Amino acid sequence: MLYIMCVNPITILWSSLVLLAIGTLFGVLLGVLGKKLAVHRDERIDQVKEKLSGANCGSCGYPGCDGFAKALVEGKAEIGQCSSTSAKNKKEIGEILGISVSAEDTKVVVCCQGGNRAKDKYDYMGYGDCRSMELLSGGRKLCKWGCLGMGSCVDACHDGAIEVGPDGYTIINREKCIACGRCIAVCPKKLIKRIPKSAKVYVGCSNCLRGKDAMELCKVGCIGCGLCAKTCENGAITMENNLPVIDYSKCTGCGKCADKCPKKVIIKCDD
Repeated sequence: MLYIMCVNPITILWSSLVLLAIGTLFGVLLGVLGKKLAVHRDERIDQVKEKLSGANCGSCGYPGCDGFAKALVEGKAEIGQCSSTSAKNKKEIGEILGISVSAEDTKVVVCCQGGNRAKDKYDYMGYGDCRSMELLSGGRKLCKWGCLGMGSCVDACHDGAIEVGPDGYTIINREKCIACGRCIAVCPKKLIKRIPKSAKVYVGCSNCLRGKDAMELCKVGCIGCGLCAKTCENGAITMENNLPVIDYSKCTGCGKCADKCPKKVIIKCDD
């Protein structure tokens, strides 16, 4: 026997209206809750990020420029942690955040020219990395301050700005370097250092011995003679631990110290 069930059109209509009402109610509730519970992004984060270098090098300790910008806005970081952003942009970031920023552009230099001209104390046959070599009696160089030339800094540079030159020590390509500081962090001898971008000369040696003792280790090392300090007419150079130290606030960049240095340890910047 066949049974046919008829549905009242009024019932269908009311069911549709109820479903429509429920859908509308939920839509309104979702809209209201979405606004109430929304996590608002501080507009200053994007403003600060726009002023950062965009290198995303991570040397500041945060995951890229966006993470660093957020940390700056939240007061969890300081603008000085970024080395690749220009001094001008840092000051503009300070204006956005309402803080005082005193910053100067810097560049990095390698304070060693020894390389193949510095004597070795053993032949290294292990993994090709300065930090690994350092574990074995402080590295192969008799000069305990000397560049090991195994390229830990080269591996750390994301911009291809560093190479170990034919003479066996690290060379920085100024056109490619963004002064992020990754190379500084990985050098086991701490030979890569920052100087003001405007600097005209720097000390290209870290050997703290004098005279004959220094020459026994390296053909081109500083001998601590102090002629550079005596030559400087502005008192910009002092001798500390048998090495010249340059006060860049006094240095005029005349280059007389570099001309007078018998070992050519004080180097004129090429930029």
